[in-house]
This record gives sequence, C-alpha cells and structure tokens, in this order.
Amino acid sequence: MSRQSKFTAAVATMLGATLGGLFLWRSIRTQKREALKSPAAAEPVQAQLEVDITQSQPARPELSVLEPTPKPVPVPPVSMLLEVSPVVVSSSEQWETFWPAFQKDLSVCPVLGLDCEWVKSIRVSAKGKASAVSLLQLATFSGRCVLVRLLSFREAQLPLPKGLMGVLSDPHVLKVGVGCYEDGKHLAHDHGLTLQCTVDLRYLALRQRQAVLNNGLSLKSLAADLLNVTLDNSLELRCSDWEADVLTKEQITYAARDAMISIALFFHLLGLNAEPCLPTVGETVLGQLTSRCQGLVDVPFRGHCGGEEERERRRRSRKSTAESPESGDQQVPDPRQNKCKPLGVGYSARKSPLYDNCFLHAPDDQPLCTCDKKKAKWYLEKGIGELVSEDPFIVRLLFEPSGRPESQKDYYLTAKKNLCVVCGKAESYLRKNIVPHEYRRYFPAEMKNHNSHDILLLCTACHAASNVHDGVLKQQLVEEHSAPQGCEVGVRLLEDADRQRVRLAARALLSASERMPESRREELLSIIQSCFCNGHQEVKQEMLQRAATLETRILNERFESHGLKVVRAYAECGLPGLMELERRWRQHFLTSMQPRYLPPLWSISHNHDKYLRKYGEDQPIQLS
Repeated sequence: MSRQSKFTAAVATMLGATLGGLFLWRSIRTQKREALKSPAAAEPVQAQLEVDITQSQPARPELSVLEPTPKPVPVPPVSMLLEVSPVVVSSSEQWETFWPAFQKDLSVCPVLGLDCEWVKSIRVSAKGKASAVSLLQLATFSGRCVLVRLLSFREAQLPLPKGLMGVLSDPHVLKVGVGCYEDGKHLAHDHGLTLQCTVDLRYLALRQRQAVLNNGLSLKSLAADLLNVTLDNSLELRCSDWEADVLTKEQITYAARDAMISIALFFHLLGLNAEPCLPTVGETVLGQLTSRCQGLVDVPFRGHCGGEEERERRRRSRKSTAESPESGDQQVPDPRQNKCKPLGVGYSARKSPLYDNCFLHAPDDQPLCTCDKKKAKWYLEKGIGELVSEDPFIVRLLFEPSGRPESQKDYYLTAKKNLCVVCGKAESYLRKNIVPHEYRRYFPAEMKNHNSHDILLLCTACHAASNVHDGVLKQQLVEEHSAPQGCEVGVRLLEDADRQRVRLAARALLSASERMPESRREELLSIIQSCFCNGHQEVKQEMLQRAATLETRILNERFESHGLKVVRAYAECGLPGLMELERRWRQHFLTSMQPRYLPPLWSISHNHDKYLRKYGEDQPIQLS
C-alpha cells in the first residue's frame, strides 16, 4: 500500500471515530432531557417532592447557610399538601427521627407554617390550671407537618429538642400564619421558647384588598376565599381537650391543616403558587421571600377585630372583679356574640358628598378656591358675595380676600370627585386624615389651618385597611422616639386601686349587707372608714352612697401623649423637621394603599416650598 493510501485510511478512521462519539453524546443528552421533562406521573406525592428537593439543593446541617446559586423551588398545589400525613412528636427520639427530612425541606425553602393550640376556656385547662400552649404545629412547603406536644416534654421533665428551639429562633427561617407573633408571646411565656422572623398572613392579605376585604381575615375565611378550601372550625374541635393523653384523629387533622394552609396561603399571597419560586442570580430564596414581606417581619397585627388574645382579654375585662377562677364557671361564651366583623363593618359612612365643587372668585373674577355649597351660600346670605353661576356654583366676593393663590395650577382650584381614592368606589365613603390627628393637632397653626390637602375620601373597607397599615408606622415611631402608646406613661388617667376597693366595698354593702356574714361586713366597713372617716366616725347611708359613686380614675402626672412626643422630636429640626414628618405620612399612604384615584395635583410635598419661602428654615416652632 502506498504512503498516500495509508494516510487517507488514517484520516478516515479518525473522522469515523469522532462522528461516532458525537452521535453517542447527542443520544445520551436527548435521553436525559426527555427524562427530566417527563417524570413518572404515577409516583406518590411525597416521592415526587423528594426528587425535586434532591435536584434543587443537597441537604446540609445548618439552616442559615444557603447556596448562592439560584435554584427553582417547587411549590406543590394545596391538594398535594393536604394529602401528606402529619407526624405527632411527644419525645426527643421521635423528633430526631423526623428532623432530618424536615431540615432538608428547610434547606430548599426556609419557610414554616406555624400555629398553636391550647385549651381555650379563657386559658384555663380542663385540669383546673392556667392552660399553657399544648400543641405546636409546624409545616414545610412540601406538606411535611409535625405536631409537637409541648406539655408531654414538660410533664416528663425533658428538655425540648435543640433542633426545635433552633429553628424557632432562627432569623433565616420565616414563620407564617394568622396571629403567629402573638403565638410567639405564648410560647415564650409558657415554655421559654424564642420565636423570631414571623409574618402575619393578614398583612399580606390586606395587599389583596380587591379579593378579600369584603370577608373576614381569619384563617378559615382566607382559606375559603383564596384557596377554595373549607376548614372545619367547629367549636367542638377548637375548644377540645388538647391536653388529652391521646389526640383524636379529628384533632390531629384539624391542627395539621392549620399549619399546612398557612404556608399554602403564604405562597398564594406572594403569587408563587402558579410558578416555581426562582431567585435571581446572586439572590437566595430567603432574600427573595423577605423582600416581598418588607416591613411585615415580626410586626404584631393591629386590625379592627384583634386576635384570639385580644378577644379573650375583652371577655375577661367584662367579667366582674368579684368573680374568681375557682368558681368553676368556665363555660365558653356563645361564639355568635364574638364573630369578627369584616373590615369596614361598623364604620359610619358619610350621608352627604364631601365635595360640592363650588367656586369662590375674587372681585376681579380670579378663581380663589373650591368650597362646599353651605359656605358659598353663607357669603350670599351675609351680602358679601354675589352669585355668578348656578352650574357650576360660583360666588364672586365683594371684598378683597386676605390671600390669593400663587398659581392657577393650585390644588385648591381643582374639582374633586366623591369616590374612594384607592379603589374608586362611589358609595359608603368617609374622610381619611393622611397625617393622623394625634400628630397634626400639635403642628403650628400655619401648617394645619385651612389645609384640607391631607383629608381624602376612602370607602369603609379601604379606610379600615389603611388604619391597619397606619399602626405599623406608628409602631416604628414608638420605637424611634421612645414614645409608647397604651403604657402607663402614655395614659392620661390611671385607675387608683384604693379608690376601686372603696367603691366595690360600698356597692357590696348597699346590695347585700343583710345577707353578708358579720365578719365580712365589718371588714368592708373598715375599708370605707379608712377613706372617709379616718377610722373613727360611724359609716352612714349617705356616706355609702357617696362611696358607691366614687371616681376611681386619677390624673397621671407622668402622662405625655405619644403624638406630642413624636412631633416635638421632629420639631427639634425646625420647620424642615415637621415637613419631613408630614412627607413621611403621605409617602406611607401612597406606598401602603397604592391609591389610583387621587385628586389632581395631590403631592407629598404640598405647600413645603411655600412654607420655606414665607417663613424660612430658621422659623421658631410654636407647637399648638
């Protein structure tokens, strides 16, 4: 064979081997793609989730360390979540068996649905003691749910698992639910557990005002409205014995579903139920989720109805002080009398429009402002104005006004519509003070007189939602300026315990003196004598009558209003400081409510340039 023929054969052999390898590589790659696109449909729910988790991210021992590479998190539908069987844990051994799989879920998506159960008879247990949290429910995104029987650990004098305590206090794991912040208070009080990084689902639901504001914000209402899932919230289950030695199947299902539905609602409200949770490059799953919950982490819910604890507090406050927990009368009140009303129900809407859009003109016919018809007619009745037009209603003043608008593009020259500035509803509306009155009342006269810019119309539902959001900013101001609300310093009048004791003693003597044992009667008389007679004079009927109506509230000498303290702090920076407070509240309204129907020329810096031109930055501030 010639030298040329050998060379040709070698080249042909190399090309054949290369083409064969390329063909084999493409075949293997095509098979892998098809396998990834078409997983076996008949696999069990939990097995499918295990495959997703394995592909997304390997398990690791620490929850707070997340991979920087973005991986899609599979969010299963609600029906799949509810099919997963919960696990009841009563010992450390049971927890350690369940914990690795639970930890693997959290390494993929660091979110927990959380709820608590205790004997709900005004927090008095069936065994006659003040009831502690009996059951803690935790659920991951895959539907894994663990029910931890906390009292079992306490009764056996066993420490709670370190993994449980760690995940509850881990700031890198979100805990979501309805009233989860308040549940954390119970867990801290009853078991010394620290709960961090909580998000109340009701705040997220308020951002979906169009969908849910006409219904309640309970977990049951949200599940029905958003997920089309009916929860069994019967009184028998809610108030069942959660301290029983063995929980019934119905109790386990009820408790587990609360936690499972909580995490399903979380993904739904963030819009992640329809598509996988996919962080951007350089972003973690936790970073993506917390960015969507900005300003809502570890914030107690301050709504129109209050939570379970608030309702219990109200029930306790209505009970007579003479009643005792040992009386045995621990029946649960009729739940029909404690139903939480939908947002906006109970608000008194305006019966007439706010804006009549009448116009006042100067003697030379320059437009001055808009006003209501009552005020416009007042100028006519006093003979200091004359009617120019009926429609629109225009009154020309017969005297020179004290001031004129600086421009014809002025907020007060624009006609305004009588509708909710948030949703556009044209009925059942009322006025909303964008800068709450508790702050505005202390502003200098120049910044609050003849200033209707910060009074807008909201429908009753949007008004209620806005008040909830206002509570968040007020809490921030409380912390920034040490200006507490509702504590002893923030209360104008205090209840005097000695005066209360005298009044109760007098009322008891007037109503049941004859049926009272002599020793008890002498004890009550001595209480009244010590107050009115210095212990010497005889107690007469007239004295009893006075004591029975004794005023028990006294003026709190330490009182300083929250609003005044905040305004005073901003006023230290002069006029620019107060303008910053005003701007902050206006921006808060825009951010939290996202109004779509604001009047023309409404601005977060309204009148600020005018104030600076007229008074200057160094103007001394005289608070009202």
